[in-house]
Amino acid sequence: MPHQEFEDHRVAIFDTTLRDGEQSPGCTMHHGEKLRMAHQLAALGVDILEAGFAIASDGDSHSIRTIAREVGAAARGPIIASLARCKREDIEAAARSIEAAARPRIHTFHSTSDLHMAAKLKITREQALDQIAAMVALARGYCDDVEFSPEDATRTDPDFLVKVCEVAIEAGATTLNLPDTVGYCIPEDYAAMFLMVRARVPAIDAGGIVLSAHCHDDLGLAVANSLAAIQAGVRQVECAINGIGERAGNAALEEIAAILTVRRDKLPYSHNIVMSQLYPTSQMLAGCISFGAAPNKAIVGANAFAHAAGIHQHGVMVNPLTYEIMTPESVGVPSNSLVLGKHSGRRALEKRLAELGHPLTRAELDAVYHRFTELADRKKTIYDQDLIGLLAPTEQRVHA
Repeated sequence: MPHQEFEDHRVAIFDTTLRDGEQSPGCTMHHGEKLRMAHQLAALGVDILEAGFAIASDGDSHSIRTIAREVGAAARGPIIASLARCKREDIEAAARSIEAAARPRIHTFHSTSDLHMAAKLKITREQALDQIAAMVALARGYCDDVEFSPEDATRTDPDFLVKVCEVAIEAGATTLNLPDTVGYCIPEDYAAMFLMVRARVPAIDAGGIVLSAHCHDDLGLAVANSLAAIQAGVRQVECAINGIGERAGNAALEEIAAILTVRRDKLPYSHNIVMSQLYPTSQMLAGCISFGAAPNKAIVGANAFAHAAGIHQHGVMVNPLTYEIMTPESVGVPSNSLVLGKHSGRRALEKRLAELGHPLTRAELDAVYHRFTELADRKKTIYDQDLIGLLAPTEQRVHA
């Protein structure tokens, strides 16, 4: 089986930044940017790199081909996946695009909820099953590693979902991805779906089929749902850098990796992500698309390791563990920062002025701090030159 390399306690990270991520508004990348990101994602240690949707455009197909050749040619590099609908032309295009990869994967999908089949595809359940069987088998003829996703799985009738999984496995699927396509689930529901499918489809465990989670963040639960899926037996998680993706985005890769690293006491699962590459990867992505991570974004946001409150600043100066559960360096952030503003305390002000070459006595610090708080009430951003300006009266008295 192609997936026996994944031990039961290890979670494979499937990165879809270049596919689902790029589909979101403002995230389109040109060929050079996609290739540069692909090299960085390989350095980050992702297990599967979904390079694009080959049938979407000639440009996307060309990018996937180049990534397969330059990033996926090494036997120890990431699996290179190309997305395809359950349509012959899609699967043939996907197969051509990943030919150069040492470990290629075709990822094919088909809507399975009654809502999607009736409103979007205008087909019956029986027609859907026939298409899934035929197209998964076609994909397996091109590639030993085939992933199948029943789109809108979380709103699919459970009995029909079981039948879909059985048909896909029989046709040759080696990974079953059950996506929360519209971000509707809460963790308990999502985990229960996987437990139900595992219990009712014995071929999953008997055949070494990998279960995968793909969660959208419409209710802000993509990461929580992904973790619940892992606890229910999922061993592949689909995610994206900075959580980019359709609508509200996908589960954020950096958050999943950090949680599995920091909270191994509760989540004893390993992964291959090189943690110190998280921030550089996030920064590279921000340079490729039209926006970066929100300042308060966990792990990689500008404020993730910034401290503005005096109590917090004092604690971090004494021992960073007082307010930081991981070091900034562990995720590739150069250092934490003490942001000076109206909530800052004397110790942070004293430290910054000393760094600027102006050590103060206790009396001088008290005087400068009083002027500092008055300025901070009027000015949102305090720059180093502002701090130097606050010293003038004190320095005049000292030199008088």
